Amino acid sequence: MNLTLAGRTAIVTGAGHGFGRAIAETFVAAGAKVWACDVNGDGLAETAKRCGCTVRTVDVSDRAAVEALVAEAGAVDILVNNAGGVLGQVGRPLEEISPADWQAIFAVNVTGAFYCTQAVTPGMKRQRRGRIVNISSRAGLEISLTGIQAYAAAKAAQIGLTRQLAHELGPWGITVNNVAPGFVRSNPTTERQWQSYGEEGQRRLVESIALKRLGSPSDIANAVLFLASDLAGWITGQVLGVDGGK
Repeated sequence: MNLTLAGRTAIVTGAGHGFGRAIAETFVAAGAKVWACDVNGDGLAETAKRCGCTVRTVDVSDRAAVEALVAEAGAVDILVNNAGGVLGQVGRPLEEISPADWQAIFAVNVTGAFYCTQAVTPGMKRQRRGRIVNISSRAGLEISLTGIQAYAAAKAAQIGLTRQLAHELGPWGITVNNVAPGFVRSNPTTERQWQSYGEEGQRRLVESIALKRLGSPSDIANAVLFLASDLAGWITGQVLGVDGGK
């Protein structure tokens, strides 16, 4: 049985690299019309070059910009809230974290997902169907390997939002699910993190995974494709760990 998104319109946030780019490429290959957004204009241009999606530079923490994107895209069938990350922050002691650093991570990882979902919901309700997939992290279920308190808290909050909205939106045939990736070398931040472990730390990390290998962005994209497809029509409010087995 083939997974197809033919005739569907999708918005993928954070598509300038990594998971978002892989998801955009996978969706286009499955037949969807994809609107990809990010704050990284150069990365978006590369994504568009690779898969032919429509791109817009959008900060998901800007509600007006999000609403403008959704209005331009028209009837949206699928939303993938992938924008997020640590914004260049590194692990520091709790007492050194400024209010601005804390809020910045919440703004993109939680508030952005909320704004995007809020914007597409009226159209999905009119269609009486929709797929929303949020991208969290193992950090939202356990602890963050980075030691960044706001990141762990924000991803946990995003998981809570997923479960709450699944119940609110279910009567309109809208599913809301969450993919929680394990560690994947998917962007400059995770590459720096990987290198910081050194040879011994890298070996321990891989050995802690049941499948004894790191994942790839395509592993995450394939899981999102399933949850966005018609085959996942009776799955909602779930967190799918895609981590090679922990």
